[in-house]
Amino acid sequence: MDRRIIEIGGADRHSFLQNLVTNDVSAEDDGLVYAALLTPQGKYLVDFFLVNRGDGILLDVAEPLADDLLRRLTMYKLRADVTLGAFDGQVRLGIGDVPDGALDDPRHATLGWRLYGAGETLADPSVDWDATRVAACIPESGIELIPNETYLLEAGFERLNGINFRKGCYVGQEVVARMKHKTELRKGYVTVEIDGTVPIGTDITAEGKTVGQVYTQSGGRAIAYIRYDRAMGEMVADDVAVRWDGTKP
Repeated sequence: MDRRIIEIGGADRHSFLQNLVTNDVSAEDDGLVYAALLTPQGKYLVDFFLVNRGDGILLDVAEPLADDLLRRLTMYKLRADVTLGAFDGQVRLGIGDVPDGALDDPRHATLGWRLYGAGETLADPSVDWDATRVAACIPESGIELIPNETYLLEAGFERLNGINFRKGCYVGQEVVARMKHKTELRKGYVTVEIDGTVPIGTDITAEGKTVGQVYTQSGGRAIAYIRYDRAMGEMVADDVAVRWDGTKP
Protein backbone atom coordinates (compact mmCIF):
# COMPACT_ATOMS: atom_id res chain seq x y z
CA MET A 1 0.00 0.00 0.00
CA ASP A 2 2.22 2.79 -1.27
CA ARG A 3 0.70 6.23 -0.75
CA ARG A 4 1.95 9.76 -1.27
CA ILE A 5 0.73 12.73 0.76
CA ILE A 6 0.63 16.09 -1.01
CA GLU A 7 0.16 19.25 1.07
CA ILE A 8 -1.92 21.95 -0.63
CA GLY A 9 -1.57 25.47 0.74
CA GLY A 10 -2.38 29.03 -0.26
CA ALA A 11 -5.39 31.28 0.18
CA ASP A 12 -7.18 29.82 -2.84
CA ARG A 13 -6.74 26.15 -1.94
CA HIS A 14 -10.43 25.45 -1.19
CA SER A 15 -11.84 27.20 -4.27
CA PHE A 16 -9.13 25.61 -6.43
CA LEU A 17 -10.09 22.09 -5.38
CA GLN A 18 -13.80 22.86 -5.32
CA ASN A 19 -13.72 23.63 -9.04
CA LEU A 20 -11.86 20.43 -9.89
CA VAL A 21 -12.93 17.44 -7.79
CA THR A 22 -16.13 15.43 -7.45
CA ASN A 23 -16.87 16.12 -3.79
CA ASP A 24 -17.53 19.20 -1.66
CA VAL A 25 -14.34 20.52 -0.06
CA SER A 26 -15.72 23.89 1.04
CA ALA A 27 -16.69 22.85 4.56
CA GLU A 28 -14.19 23.71 7.30
CA ASP A 29 -14.28 20.45 9.23
CA ASP A 30 -11.82 17.83 10.44
CA GLY A 31 -13.21 14.79 8.61
CA LEU A 32 -11.88 12.97 5.59
CA VAL A 33 -13.34 13.76 2.17
CA TYR A 34 -13.17 11.08 -0.52
CA ALA A 35 -13.11 12.47 -4.06
CA ALA A 36 -11.80 11.99 -7.58
CA LEU A 37 -10.47 13.97 -10.50
CA LEU A 38 -12.05 13.16 -13.86
CA THR A 39 -11.37 13.74 -17.52
CA PRO A 40 -13.58 16.33 -19.26
CA GLN A 41 -15.43 13.29 -20.67
CA GLY A 42 -16.35 12.21 -17.14
CA LYS A 43 -13.99 9.24 -16.83
CA TYR A 44 -11.91 8.44 -13.78
CA LEU A 45 -8.32 9.67 -13.58
CA VAL A 46 -7.44 9.39 -9.89
CA ASP A 47 -9.14 9.08 -6.49
CA PHE A 48 -7.84 10.40 -3.17
CA PHE A 49 -8.64 11.50 0.36
CA LEU A 50 -8.58 15.14 1.48
CA VAL A 51 -8.21 16.33 5.05
CA ASN A 52 -8.31 19.94 6.20
CA ARG A 53 -5.44 20.84 8.54
CA GLY A 54 -6.35 24.46 9.21
CA ASP A 55 -3.48 26.06 7.31
CA GLY A 56 -3.44 23.49 4.53
CA ILE A 57 -5.14 20.47 2.98
CA LEU A 58 -3.54 17.03 2.82
CA LEU A 59 -4.19 14.96 -0.29
CA ASP A 60 -3.65 11.21 0.17
CA VAL A 61 -3.22 9.39 -3.17
CA ALA A 62 -1.90 6.05 -4.42
CA GLU A 63 1.80 6.42 -5.28
CA PRO A 64 1.52 5.13 -8.89
CA LEU A 65 -0.97 7.91 -9.69
CA ALA A 66 0.74 10.73 -7.77
CA ASP A 67 3.08 12.12 -10.43
CA ASP A 68 0.32 12.48 -13.02
CA LEU A 69 -1.97 14.07 -10.44
CA LEU A 70 0.69 16.60 -9.45
CA ARG A 71 1.23 17.46 -13.09
CA ARG A 72 -2.47 18.07 -13.61
CA LEU A 73 -2.87 20.13 -10.43
CA THR A 74 0.09 22.27 -11.45
CA MET A 75 -1.48 22.80 -14.87
CA TYR A 76 -4.86 23.76 -13.40
CA LYS A 77 -3.66 26.17 -10.72
CA LEU A 78 -2.45 28.84 -13.20
CA ARG A 79 -2.28 32.13 -11.22
CA ALA A 80 -4.27 30.90 -8.21
CA ASP A 81 -2.72 31.39 -4.77
CA VAL A 82 -2.05 27.67 -4.36
CA THR A 83 1.08 25.78 -3.32
CA LEU A 84 1.77 22.08 -3.83
CA GLY A 85 4.36 20.44 -1.59
CA ALA A 86 5.37 17.20 0.07
CA PHE A 87 3.96 16.32 3.50
CA ASP A 88 6.57 15.26 6.06
CA GLY A 89 4.71 12.16 7.19
CA GLN A 90 2.60 9.25 6.05
CA VAL A 91 -0.68 7.44 6.68
CA ARG A 92 -1.53 4.46 8.90
CA LEU A 93 -4.63 2.33 8.33
CA GLY A 94 -6.42 0.20 10.87
CA ILE A 95 -9.68 -1.31 12.08
CA GLY A 96 -10.82 -1.44 15.69
CA ASP A 97 -9.43 0.76 18.46
CA VAL A 98 -9.12 4.27 17.07
CA PRO A 99 -5.92 6.20 17.95
CA ASP A 100 -6.07 9.89 18.86
CA GLY A 101 -6.28 11.99 15.75
CA ALA A 102 -7.41 9.17 13.45
CA LEU A 103 -10.24 9.83 10.99
CA ASP A 104 -12.99 7.48 9.84
CA ASP A 105 -12.69 6.22 6.27
CA PRO A 106 -15.75 7.85 4.63
CA ARG A 107 -16.26 5.11 2.03
CA HIS A 108 -17.60 2.38 4.32
CA ALA A 109 -17.78 1.66 8.05
CA THR A 110 -15.85 -1.62 7.67
CA LEU A 111 -12.77 0.19 6.32
CA GLY A 112 -11.85 1.60 9.73
CA TRP A 113 -9.65 4.66 10.16
CA ARG A 114 -6.72 6.56 8.65
CA LEU A 115 -4.12 8.42 10.73
CA TYR A 116 -1.75 11.04 9.28
CA GLY A 117 1.55 11.81 10.92
CA ALA A 118 5.20 10.83 11.25
CA GLY A 119 6.52 7.40 10.36
CA GLU A 120 6.15 5.05 7.44
CA THR A 121 2.99 4.15 5.55
CA LEU A 122 1.48 1.13 7.26
CA ALA A 123 -1.71 -0.87 6.81
CA ASP A 124 -2.44 -3.07 9.84
CA PRO A 125 -1.02 -6.47 8.76
CA SER A 126 -3.55 -8.34 10.91
CA VAL A 127 -6.38 -7.15 8.64
CA ASP A 128 -7.21 -8.97 5.40
CA TRP A 129 -7.75 -5.78 3.41
CA ASP A 130 -8.64 -7.58 0.19
CA ALA A 131 -11.36 -9.58 1.95
CA THR A 132 -12.67 -6.41 3.56
CA ARG A 133 -12.85 -4.62 0.21
CA VAL A 134 -14.45 -7.57 -1.57
CA ALA A 135 -17.15 -7.99 1.10
CA ALA A 136 -18.18 -4.33 0.81
CA CYS A 137 -17.43 -4.07 -2.94
CA ILE A 138 -14.90 -1.27 -2.57
CA PRO A 139 -12.95 -0.59 -5.80
CA GLU A 140 -9.22 0.13 -5.54
CA SER A 141 -6.95 2.49 -7.50
CA GLY A 142 -5.17 0.66 -10.30
CA ILE A 143 -7.24 -2.52 -9.96
CA GLU A 144 -10.95 -1.83 -10.37
CA LEU A 145 -10.47 1.92 -10.85
CA ILE A 146 -8.81 2.27 -14.24
CA PRO A 147 -7.68 5.72 -15.45
CA ASN A 148 -9.42 6.94 -18.62
CA GLU A 149 -11.84 4.00 -18.55
CA THR A 150 -13.89 3.80 -15.34
CA TYR A 151 -17.14 5.74 -14.85
CA LEU A 152 -17.66 6.75 -11.22
CA LEU A 153 -21.30 5.79 -10.92
CA GLU A 154 -20.57 2.30 -12.25
CA ALA A 155 -17.80 2.09 -9.63
CA GLY A 156 -20.22 2.97 -6.82
CA PHE A 157 -18.85 6.40 -5.92
CA GLU A 158 -22.28 7.63 -4.84
CA ARG A 159 -22.61 4.98 -2.11
CA LEU A 160 -18.91 5.48 -1.26
CA ASN A 161 -19.59 9.17 -0.49
CA GLY A 162 -17.25 10.24 -3.27
CA ILE A 163 -19.62 12.50 -5.23
CA ASN A 164 -21.66 15.55 -4.22
CA PHE A 165 -24.46 16.33 -6.69
CA ARG A 166 -25.22 19.73 -5.14
CA LYS A 167 -21.75 21.31 -5.09
CA GLY A 168 -21.75 22.83 -8.57
CA CYS A 169 -19.38 22.44 -11.48
CA TYR A 170 -16.17 20.43 -11.60
CA VAL A 171 -14.23 18.75 -14.38
CA GLY A 172 -16.44 16.06 -15.97
CA GLN A 173 -19.51 17.08 -13.94
CA GLU A 174 -21.94 17.25 -16.88
CA VAL A 175 -21.33 13.63 -17.85
CA VAL A 176 -21.72 12.40 -14.26
CA ALA A 177 -24.95 14.38 -13.83
CA ARG A 178 -26.36 13.06 -17.09
CA MET A 179 -25.61 9.47 -16.08
CA LYS A 180 -27.24 10.09 -12.70
CA HIS A 181 -30.44 11.75 -13.88
CA LYS A 182 -31.04 10.65 -17.48
CA THR A 183 -29.84 7.07 -17.77
CA GLU A 184 -30.25 3.76 -15.98
CA LEU A 185 -26.98 2.06 -15.13
CA ARG A 186 -26.64 -1.25 -16.94
CA LYS A 187 -23.15 -2.10 -15.71
CA GLY A 188 -21.27 -1.87 -12.45
CA TYR A 189 -19.17 -3.53 -9.77
CA VAL A 190 -20.72 -6.24 -7.60
CA THR A 191 -19.49 -8.96 -5.25
CA VAL A 192 -19.71 -12.48 -6.69
CA GLU A 193 -18.85 -15.99 -5.55
CA ILE A 194 -16.01 -17.70 -7.41
CA ASP A 195 -14.82 -21.31 -7.18
CA GLY A 196 -11.11 -20.61 -7.48
CA THR A 197 -8.80 -17.79 -8.56
CA VAL A 198 -8.11 -16.27 -11.96
CA PRO A 199 -5.91 -13.42 -13.22
CA ILE A 200 -7.31 -9.94 -12.58
CA GLY A 201 -9.28 -8.76 -15.60
CA THR A 202 -10.31 -12.26 -16.73
CA ASP A 203 -13.52 -12.22 -18.75
CA ILE A 204 -16.70 -13.72 -17.29
CA THR A 205 -18.82 -15.50 -19.88
CA ALA A 206 -22.37 -16.85 -19.95
CA GLU A 207 -23.59 -18.97 -22.84
CA GLY A 208 -20.41 -18.09 -24.70
CA LYS A 209 -20.89 -14.31 -24.40
CA THR A 210 -18.76 -11.96 -22.31
CA VAL A 211 -20.80 -10.46 -19.46
CA GLY A 212 -18.03 -8.88 -17.35
CA GLN A 213 -14.60 -9.24 -15.76
CA VAL A 214 -13.19 -10.52 -12.46
CA TYR A 215 -10.98 -8.29 -10.31
CA THR A 216 -9.92 -8.55 -6.64
CA GLN A 217 -10.48 -12.05 -5.18
CA SER A 218 -10.40 -13.35 -1.62
CA GLY A 219 -11.83 -16.38 0.16
CA GLY A 220 -14.11 -17.59 -2.62
CA ARG A 221 -15.52 -14.15 -3.37
CA ALA A 222 -14.53 -11.46 -5.85
CA ILE A 223 -15.31 -7.98 -7.08
CA ALA A 224 -16.60 -8.25 -10.64
CA TYR A 225 -17.59 -5.69 -13.24
CA ILE A 226 -20.70 -7.03 -14.94
CA ARG A 227 -23.53 -6.16 -17.27
CA TYR A 228 -26.54 -6.64 -15.02
CA ASP A 229 -28.98 -7.99 -17.61
CA ARG A 230 -26.58 -10.64 -18.89
CA ALA A 231 -24.91 -11.87 -15.70
CA MET A 232 -27.25 -14.75 -14.96
CA GLY A 233 -27.36 -18.51 -15.14
CA GLU A 234 -24.14 -20.50 -15.39
CA MET A 235 -21.11 -18.17 -15.65
CA VAL A 236 -17.42 -18.99 -15.86
CA ALA A 237 -14.07 -17.20 -15.88
CA ASP A 238 -11.28 -19.36 -17.34
CA ASP A 239 -13.47 -22.42 -16.61
CA VAL A 240 -13.87 -21.33 -12.97
CA ALA A 241 -17.52 -21.07 -11.90
CA VAL A 242 -18.81 -17.59 -11.01
CA ARG A 243 -22.16 -16.88 -9.34
CA TRP A 244 -24.03 -13.63 -8.76
CA ASP A 245 -27.22 -13.56 -6.71
CA GLY A 246 -28.47 -10.36 -8.32
CA THR A 247 -27.64 -8.16 -5.31
CA LYS A 248 -26.19 -4.75 -6.10
CA PRO A 249 -24.09 -3.10 -3.38
